[in-house]
Amino acid sequence: MSLWHGAKARRAAGAALAVVVLSVSLSACGGSDGGTKEGASSSSSAPGDDKPKEENGPTVPDTSTTLATINGSNGFQVLIHTADRDEGGFLTVTGTVKNTASSNQSVPIQWNGLESQIKAKGRSFGGMTLVDKVEKKRYYVLRDTDGNPLTTTGITRLDGGASATFFAQFPAPPESTSQVDLQLPLLPSATIEIS
Repeated sequence: MSLWHGAKARRAAGAALAVVVLSVSLSACGGSDGGTKEGASSSSSAPGDDKPKEENGPTVPDTSTTLATINGSNGFQVLIHTADRDEGGFLTVTGTVKNTASSNQSVPIQWNGLESQIKAKGRSFGGMTLVDKVEKKRYYVLRDTDGNPLTTTGITRLDGGASATFFAQFPAPPESTSQVDLQLPLLPSATIEIS
């Protein structure tokens, strides 16, 4: 009897997590075009205002700060803007990926990661990891109950000079950890501060 109730409680918790993940995904992704072109105006912020608005529009990452800039040899540049602990024991990383080349480029498929379950879900940042050197632990992008990575999905290519914002959610390292190394396949790792 208690096993049945435990399974029912886990299913309910999983469903609640899926709803939260979906709402975070929708608000972090912004529009339906898979990315935001640099220079495009946003209805949720006034021109020249880099801070996200908490009004009725979609939430966009705070791009006013940059924790790290990662330059890849393939013309992609990744800016990490925030690494915030959530009350639920999660760490959410936000950033911007930019195609610095003048020609259109496909986002590397290796960014999906190597796990077949994540690869089957389509393009994502599921291959991103965080490394806590002090605790000697590696943290992978979380997944919902259906195996979907808790990260921005659907960015397959970027026009020359275009950029798109993204997020990725991880288990939070211990409170004593203030820095982690962020790793994304094909790019050098970068040390970021946790706030």
